[in-house]
Amino acid sequence: MTSVVLVTEELAPAAIEVLTTDFDVRTVDGTDRPALLNALNEAEAVIVRSATRIDAEALESAPHLRVVARAGVGLDNVDIPAATARGVLVVNAPTSNIISAAEQAVALLLTTARHTASASAALKAGKWRRSAYTGVEVHGKTVGVVGLGRIGVLVAQRMAAFGTEVIAYDPYVQPARAAQLGVRLVTLDDLVRESDFISVHLPRTPETIGLIGEKELATVKPGVRIVNAARGGLVDERALAEAIADGRVAGAGLDVFETEPLTSSPLFAFDTVTVTPHLGASTVEAQDKAGLAVARSVRLALRGEFVPEAVNVRAGGAVDEDVRPLLPLAEKLGRVFTAVAGGVAARITVEVRGEVATHDVGVLGLATTKGLFTSVVEERVTYVNAPALAAGRGVAVELATSEDAGEHASLIVVRGALADGRTFAVAGAGGKLVEVDGFELDLPADGVLLFFRYRDRPGVVGRIGTMLGLAGVNIAAMQVARRAAGGEALMTLTVDGSVDPELLAGVARDIGSSLSSAVDLRAD
Repeated sequence: MTSVVLVTEELAPAAIEVLTTDFDVRTVDGTDRPALLNALNEAEAVIVRSATRIDAEALESAPHLRVVARAGVGLDNVDIPAATARGVLVVNAPTSNIISAAEQAVALLLTTARHTASASAALKAGKWRRSAYTGVEVHGKTVGVVGLGRIGVLVAQRMAAFGTEVIAYDPYVQPARAAQLGVRLVTLDDLVRESDFISVHLPRTPETIGLIGEKELATVKPGVRIVNAARGGLVDERALAEAIADGRVAGAGLDVFETEPLTSSPLFAFDTVTVTPHLGASTVEAQDKAGLAVARSVRLALRGEFVPEAVNVRAGGAVDEDVRPLLPLAEKLGRVFTAVAGGVAARITVEVRGEVATHDVGVLGLATTKGLFTSVVEERVTYVNAPALAAGRGVAVELATSEDAGEHASLIVVRGALADGRTFAVAGAGGKLVEVDGFELDLPADGVLLFFRYRDRPGVVGRIGTMLGLAGVNIAAMQVARRAAGGEALMTLTVDGSVDPELLAGVARDIGSSLSSAVDLRAD
């Protein structure tokens, strides 16, 4: 059945087009609460903007929900802990608006330098007042950027083009990185004392609220102009109004406010203050990018693949291009391990070997954990809830790396111990199974796999083929591995479809198999 994707607010037409090719896209007014809750009943994905509230009640009304996607950056309207508890992925579009936001900050800075907005308003009111709106040049001035994240870097680069000296405060950026950008790192105190213009680019956290407050505004360089197009509350609005009234601050450009929407403020009384109603992401391009970004994330999530933009996944963030191809293999090895071991291990070590181990491979441990539980719990296992499932069952998952992969370019080994003391290991490389419990293999990690361990003797291969053939099960590939003639052997078969558990058990009894298991590695 086609997955239902529910869109609750306006989305870029290009994004809708991407989704309709694979999914049943339905729309509902996200602000109509009863209609929203009713529509969520069949949804596997919901795409929202800022007006739709996805809280615990909404999640409870969506039994099939797998992903909540916010076509934008902020996630204040999504209950992330509640979504995580239900294994629902939460994604946003963190880079969709960075250029638009940076350009908005630059626009506000230039406007405050030249009184553009107030002069325009005066002229439209019939007042030709050139002398009243004498501004200052940006060239040759010092611009202080508070926060050298993605948007802060873009602002720094653009302001450097105006012939300014750019300084920055960011305790999490190394001086060498700042030097590469042509930016001098300073303390916050030095930044407010030296800057002719200050532009704030930080997230809103308990530590950053009021970062530019009464103390900082008391020590600013006289005539400074302050811009905030990041988050409301980073600049203390009351203290800023007092500093402007006292003449210490020459002006300000504000796109965000502590409380929104805002239609009245002491700051509105100053001609030297330019205000806009949170327009940082309000460009056609940013809206298109946000829609397309979340559409791609929804597609990945509904396919069961890793989504880099997931905010409630422990290994969230960009995955290195050398690591990404190994994600399906890692998950499949987790599935094979559980099938061969006959249960969930008490302790698992995921060994990643080869040159790929020089990258951040934490996501491979997460993918393996997802695979470990896929076939043994009733609930849907996702990248979100896999760690919680492991913790809830007391399964410790560790990651180990080594650049030595032997004859392989990269190798993943899943090694674990069961509660009864037995140990198992499975390994894969190049999309293939290369080891199962000490037996060497060379078989694609795909399709439906059957495993039988038995005493090596004549006739077993034929007997298994006959019994499966009589049951209508077609064998696509088969390998037998053994340590010595007449000793223990492992037969691994790839078959074209699912196998009845009773048939599997019957074959095992007939050949005296000490291990028989099946694992379905086909895509969900």
